Amino acid sequence: MQQEEFSVYTSYPYPQYHPTLAPVSVLDNDVTTRTTGEHVAFQPPPYPPEPVAAPPTPPRKRPGRSGAILLLTIMLTLIFGVGLFSGWQFSNSRSSSTSTSNATATSTSTSTSSNSTTLEAIQEAAIAKIEPSVVELKVTTAQGQQLGSGVIIDAKGDIVTNNHVINGQQTIEVVLSNGSTEQGQLIGASPTNDLAVVRIQPFANMTVAQIGNSSSLVVGQEVLAIGNPLGITQTATRGIVSALNRSVTESTGTTISNAIQTDAAINPGNSGGALINLQGQLVGIPTLTAVNTESNTAASGVSFAIPSNLVETVLQQILQQ
Repeated sequence: MQQEEFSVYTSYPYPQYHPTLAPVSVLDNDVTTRTTGEHVAFQPPPYPPEPVAAPPTPPRKRPGRSGAILLLTIMLTLIFGVGLFSGWQFSNSRSSSTSTSNATATSTSTSTSSNSTTLEAIQEAAIAKIEPSVVELKVTTAQGQQLGSGVIIDAKGDIVTNNHVINGQQTIEVVLSNGSTEQGQLIGASPTNDLAVVRIQPFANMTVAQIGNSSSLVVGQEVLAIGNPLGITQTATRGIVSALNRSVTESTGTTISNAIQTDAAINPGNSGGALINLQGQLVGIPTLTAVNTESNTAASGVSFAIPSNLVETVLQQILQQ
């Protein structure tokens, strides 16, 4: 009898085999020898041995995976390196920019400070140059005493001043820059130009003012006024040329043509003093301040001076008399 085949493998212990009593068909051309007797002993079917587990197969490396990792690593390194370099360059650029800005600001501040210092030094030098030639005039008249200023303009001791300062004079006392006094003598006057000449005895180390060219003045140019406002001797005020060729009329009715307008402070006592440029040259004789007709007071920052070119012309006329 043919053995019945199992369709699956089972693990040990093996199950007992019980032969079937049902008839079975015989395959063609297969001769089977029957065994006599009541029982037929059967050996357990020769199951194949349990398959032995093969050693684990190492995972197959994907082709190109190592190369991809290496390439990715290189790319990340490059990106990181470029980032670091860019950051370093940006930091240096900002540092350089900050340093440049600071240097520029420092340079500008230094330049401004230097310019300011230089301007002050120039102004001081100009004042020092003209100041010894500026004098105070104390004029006694029948009505009392009046004050004004004057400028020594030649080695003879001639002093130019305003006519309205010495008008009606009885005596003229000249106070020099060193504080000493001299008696002045009226040489001549030009009432129509509000100019006059007073002479003193020349003295040792007398300083004579240098007369400049007023026609070279320009609006906005720095000027300084030196005089004795309100009897306060050797006072300097600063301003600019506000306008040129003004025609102004004094309270006495005298009209001054081609006057220099300036915002340098000019007060009573400044009349007849010096208006100078930054080279210390005499460019005008301060004469009057505009009056606010509403309040009948002096207008601040609006003063006028007789130009030096006119002064020179009138001086020659007076001295030749």
